[in-house]
Amino acid sequence: MSDHYSPVVEHLADPETAREEGRRKMDWALQHMPILSELRESFLADRPLEGEVIAMAMHVEAKTANLVELLADGGAEVAITGCNPLSTHDDVSAALNAHENITSYAVRGVDDEAYYDAMHAVVAHDPTITVDDGMDMVKLVHEEYPELIDSIVGGAEETTTGVHRLRAMDADGELRYPVFAVNDTPMKRLFDNVHGTGESSLATIAMTTNLSFAGKNVVVGGYGYCGKGVAKKAAGQNANVIVTEVEPRRALEAHMEGYDVLPMDEAAAEGDVFITTTGNRDVITKEHFEVMKDGVLLANAGHFDVEVNLEDLDELAVDRFEAREGVEAYEMPDGRELNVIAEGRLVNLAAPIALGHPVEVMDQSFGIQAVCVRELVENGDDYEAGVHDVPDDLDREVAEIKLAAEGVEYDSLSAEQREYMDSWEHGT
Repeated sequence: MSDHYSPVVEHLADPETAREEGRRKMDWALQHMPILSELRESFLADRPLEGEVIAMAMHVEAKTANLVELLADGGAEVAITGCNPLSTHDDVSAALNAHENITSYAVRGVDDEAYYDAMHAVVAHDPTITVDDGMDMVKLVHEEYPELIDSIVGGAEETTTGVHRLRAMDADGELRYPVFAVNDTPMKRLFDNVHGTGESSLATIAMTTNLSFAGKNVVVGGYGYCGKGVAKKAAGQNANVIVTEVEPRRALEAHMEGYDVLPMDEAAAEGDVFITTTGNRDVITKEHFEVMKDGVLLANAGHFDVEVNLEDLDELAVDRFEAREGVEAYEMPDGRELNVIAEGRLVNLAAPIALGHPVEVMDQSFGIQAVCVRELVENGDDYEAGVHDVPDDLDREVAEIKLAAEGVEYDSLSAEQREYMDSWEHGT
């Protein structure tokens, strides 16, 4: 077994032991990933990605690693780095790097310079396909490596923030190759965003703080799919949920679901725990910190670390210190302490003990990623530059694999029912 060059190997005191531990994590996850397991069989047999070079910027942990290996086993050369400085598991990165077709540049805890150096190193492999979580890779290619665009067949984007950025880029006429909006397809958003974000964010906060949600006022910033999941799971743990929103229909939906809906200016004085899920910046700022209770917990379940304005908080604070591993306390002039979890980064992946979404949930999301990459290789010429919905037949394929694995049977339409549904002539 030999490694490609990778900074993670140099970073580790005992690369071989780390590799073994990373492999153990991957093997455990794969036991609970029936979609990737079935796709792996077909990818190994058919080698649909032979000759492709895939550049990836994703959270490098055990579940993602099984997707990476699936793509490599399908014939691709894969180069990967992290999409968040704190979400990489170094042992998993080392295990990936031992695969002859995979080079991992991901290292946990790097500074901004090293983070982007790793992304440049990935792009230096001259990719034909990009797979992103947050759109940083697509942005880098367009801004600094435009000569690669003609040879890139297309890409796939994992998360809400990345799709928002891609759609803005597309609207400006700047997106020059096709990218699938994996985040927006039902098999991803209805499960990963709702159940994955809800369960993993709350579990990580609970494990990091060793505190309960029961009886606490949990303020959820944003009521998109991720916010819905956080609110639902918090209510299930007997929290009093307060939702803040800027979109009137989502605010109304939260109200009709039975949650209190308040502006953040009012919710700031009520909350015990704050969890942002908007994908936008400055959800919690100076005026909110000034009225918060002593001891509040501040966590971000959105993609980038801009939702809780830590510059404002740092300016207000007279002291800051590590209250607990993964928790930094900011002391206010009046003695109140406001506690930030995971440096305001993506809490379910960036906290010291974070494991990300449950394995079964990510199996669905990464199954979609895999079939989208396969679709780009097989039919890439059918897609013009821009953001594309995942073809419905691919979404259904992944759902059918999952249902079969779970032993769930379901109905199908008869010929008469199909004819009725497809006709405009049938009435009452």
